[in-house]
Amino acid sequence: MGIEGYVHSVESMGTLDGPGLRYVLFLQGCPLRCRYCHNPDTWKAKGRALSDSQEVVDTILSYKSFIRDGGVTISGGEPLMQSEFSLDIIRRCRQEGLHTALDTAGSVPLETSREVLDEVNLVLLDIKSLDDAQCRALTGVGNTNTLKTLEYCESINRKIWLRHVLVPGWTLDSQRLEVLADYLGQFSCIEQVELLPYHSMGRSKWAKLNLVYTLSEVKEPGLTELIEAKEIFLRKGIPVMMDTSHLVPQAV
Repeated sequence: MGIEGYVHSVESMGTLDGPGLRYVLFLQGCPLRCRYCHNPDTWKAKGRALSDSQEVVDTILSYKSFIRDGGVTISGGEPLMQSEFSLDIIRRCRQEGLHTALDTAGSVPLETSREVLDEVNLVLLDIKSLDDAQCRALTGVGNTNTLKTLEYCESINRKIWLRHVLVPGWTLDSQRLEVLADYLGQFSCIEQVELLPYHSMGRSKWAKLNLVYTLSEVKEPGLTELIEAKEIFLRKGIPVMMDTSHLVPQAV
C-alpha cells in the first residue's frame, strides 16, 4: 500500500512536459485561480475517487518501455497541494530508474514543498508574473512562494525549466520581460526558459463550470510579438523555447 491522493487525469505519451516521451500525471487541487487557466476543473482539492500511489506507479511501469528515455511528470492543478502523494510517487518512480519532473507554480510554502524539491530530478517552474501586484490580479495569489521556490532550487542546484505565459496586455510587455530576463539571469539552476503564448482553449470548460472567463476580449498573440519577446531573453544569453508553429506573421 502507498499513500492516497486524488488524480485528475493522465497523459500516457506526453511530449510537452519535460525531456523525452513522458507519462504525465495531473493531480487535483490548486490554490491559484489563473484567469487563463485551461484546466479549471482541477481547482477543487478532491476528485471523484482516491488513488493509491503504489497502484499509480504500477500503472506507470506498464509504460516503462515507452518512457524509459523520457520519464514521469507530476502536474496539476498544483501537485504540491498533495505533496506527500507526489513525493511517494516520485520516490517509487526513481527507485525504478525513471526520470522525474514536477510541473508547479511553486505556490505553496517551502515547508510543504521542500522534500519534493529535494527528491525530484527536474522542476518545471511557472512564474506567472514577477510583479507581485500583477500576479495577484492574474491568479488571486502573490508570487512570494514561487520566488522562494526558485531560490531554494538554486541553493540545492535543482535543475529548472522556467515557464512564463505571455498574455497580451498583461505579461506580454517588453519592459516587464526585460526585468524578468534580468532577474532570471542570476540563477544558474535555470537550464532554459519556455515562453508560452496565451491561448483561450479552456474557455469551454469555464462555461461548463458556470465560471466567468474575464479574458474573453484578449486576443492570442501574433508571431511578430512572440519573436520580439523571445529576442529579449536571447540577447541576455538565456536559452529560450517557444512553440510558434501554429502561428502566422502579422500583417503590417
